[in-house]
Amino acid sequence: MGDKDIISKELLKEMAKDISRHILHIKIDDNMELIDKEFTRIEKRDADLVYKNGNEIIHIEIQNNNHPKMHLRMHRYYSDILFEYEDYTIQQYMLYIGKEKCRMEKEIVRDNINYKYAIIDIRDVSCEAFLQSNDPSAVVLAILCNFENKDKQKVVNSILKKLIKLSKDEATFRNYLKKVEIFSTNRNLEEYVDKGVKMFTVDIEKLPSFQRGVEKGIQKGIQKGVEESMKISVKAIASLGYDTQKIAQLLNLSEPEVKEYLK
Repeated sequence: MGDKDIISKELLKEMAKDISRHILHIKIDDNMELIDKEFTRIEKRDADLVYKNGNEIIHIEIQNNNHPKMHLRMHRYYSDILFEYEDYTIQQYMLYIGKEKCRMEKEIVRDNINYKYAIIDIRDVSCEAFLQSNDPSAVVLAILCNFENKDKQKVVNSILKKLIKLSKDEATFRNYLKKVEIFSTNRNLEEYVDKGVKMFTVDIEKLPSFQRGVEKGIQKGIQKGVEESMKISVKAIASLGYDTQKIAQLLNLSEPEVKEYLK
């Protein structure tokens, strides 16, 4: 999975839980432990997701293209993990999220080797069940699933609308939105997500935390005079993740004025 280094460890752990629960149907222990370890032997290799779950080691590899030697690579991961965690049961899954049909081999049967791992093609999983879920982490995964010839923008909008509905505050929504944005890059849906977020800006502003943030910023500003109040208000709203254009609209300022207050 590309750009894994920019994903926080906590978000990576949440993604592992979401994929395990909603796609692999694995029961996750509360004390599951993400294994942040580089497995090195002949070449540098860094597995996507490896974690302890009870007496099991779960290895999830996320693949967005057909690797001709994926079965050999997974076998090497298995060997390396087994070397470190011989007393654990090891379960391996390769989650394929690419555009083309999955053509990778999933087993090695030769000589004295009889090895197999599981391949799950996300395109075989309908997005509908995830869209109907009241678990926001499941709704997020709908962005990767089979849209079943539905209009892409409508599906993305449904995902965002459901996440807004299920989020208790704006910070929670932003956390789920970050996951959607990360996953959308593997489906070339970034523009649809960006357009959807702009369409639902009004709904986001209705979230209690947004209203509290705006009100708090303005209230603080009143106490410090007009200029200081506007500066505090601008920074308070900017801290909620809004760009200069939107801040200008909310406070009836020009964008250059907003940028000046943000200095």
